[in-house]
Amino acid sequence: MYRQTEKNKKYLLNKVSMFNPKHYDQMPQKSLFILTIFLLFTNVTHCQNLDIELLRNINLQRNTSLDGTFKAISNSTPYICIGIPTGMLGIGLLKKDSNLVRKAIVIGASVVTSAIITQAIKYSVNRPRPFETYPDIQKLSDGGSPSFPSGHTSEAFSMATSLSLECPEWYIIAPSYAWATTVAYSRMDLGVHYPSDILMGAVVGAGSAWLCHYLNKKLFRKTKLLRW
Repeated sequence: MYRQTEKNKKYLLNKVSMFNPKHYDQMPQKSLFILTIFLLFTNVTHCQNLDIELLRNINLQRNTSLDGTFKAISNSTPYICIGIPTGMLGIGLLKKDSNLVRKAIVIGASVVTSAIITQAIKYSVNRPRPFETYPDIQKLSDGGSPSFPSGHTSEAFSMATSLSLECPEWYIIAPSYAWATTVAYSRMDLGVHYPSDILMGAVVGAGSAWLCHYLNKKLFRKTKLLRW
């Protein structure tokens, strides 16, 4: 009778211990690792499926009569990103306008910063272009470097955000972001980037602009640099 009672006590103690948080700390580490990898793989696969399906809807169902327009908008990115700060710098130097020169430097630094960060991420992640992985995607533009993130989008949003921060007028902000958004869309329409490439490119570009804008406040406005 005594032995039976002891067995019952042990049985009840085992049942109660299952609800103790410490019980889960004793789970095999290998099982937890496998479960984590499985959940991560499932989530990544789901996101990749959404990525390619959205790209297919944009690329394969596009209005082909606009292909030339989107190519031109996409190709305008380096010219605008170089031309605007260079033009502002030239005018500022001719007029000895230190404020305009400062703005030109900040905008140019923003574009350069976004390009450096983008290239670093591109070759770290090394994601293939969508037309390389999915033969049905129609490639209509150049795209030689790794896919993630989009360099054109990064530069366009860096330019639009930096220009808007330095010249906060609605007639500058509205067309700047309209152009940057069109550049971003064109990269998907032309079949050279996934939507996630575009999203990350916009984040990097806008983030670079805000970073340079913040550093500008800390550096130029607390010193006598570029004051004539």
